[in-house]
Amino acid sequence: MAAPSRPGAPGLLLCLLGGAIAAAWGSAPPAPQICSGCCAGSVRNGSAVAGFCGARAGAGLLGRCCLERAAVVGLDLGNCSLSQLCPSFREASTAIVIDLTVNQLEPPPEDAFRGFTQLQTLALPVELDCPGGSNMWDNITTQGHIRICQGQRNPCNGSGGLGWLCPEDSLCAPDGPGLPQCLCVGPYHGYKCLRQGTFPYLLFYGTLGAVTIGLSILLWVTQRRKVKAS
Repeated sequence: MAAPSRPGAPGLLLCLLGGAIAAAWGSAPPAPQICSGCCAGSVRNGSAVAGFCGARAGAGLLGRCCLERAAVVGLDLGNCSLSQLCPSFREASTAIVIDLTVNQLEPPPEDAFRGFTQLQTLALPVELDCPGGSNMWDNITTQGHIRICQGQRNPCNGSGGLGWLCPEDSLCAPDGPGLPQCLCVGPYHGYKCLRQGTFPYLLFYGTLGAVTIGLSILLWVTQRRKVKAS
């Protein structure tokens, strides 16, 4: 009795890839861990995040987050008994409003808010300073035990801007409260923008394609040998 035919390695790889793509399109993206893994409960009624989310079309509440198209635009971690920021805190880098009040938080690292370029309102325990310093916010107010930082400023602008830190052939761009980043311009790239010319896309993708084809052939030959042996 002849052995049943088996799909070749390339066909098997295509089937697996097609199944993965179909599964990705057919299922909703997973909720960010910061919404429930850092603090139990939901966004507090009357909080700044609740008011912000209710007034934002297309946004909805999930756990401690206000989500818009699966992105965190608001985060309420108030009254969560936190002493440090959660490891998943960076999942909220797209947030516009964040509430960290009613926590015994230690001063966070200087780069804790790196990448939070959209942040416009940050509520903190009054013992903590606004990240980046008072010069990096349009308005800072205190209300009892709460410090509110509003209107994140571009650290590259103004006479006290940090653009001078960037090397030649690069431009300063914001990367969070008081945190600049240097982006290479023109044909320059690499460390301190010292390399000139475009990225070798043809060589990169050509090598990648050759490696992929080689692995596919190797898998196909191995699969054929197994079929003949059976």
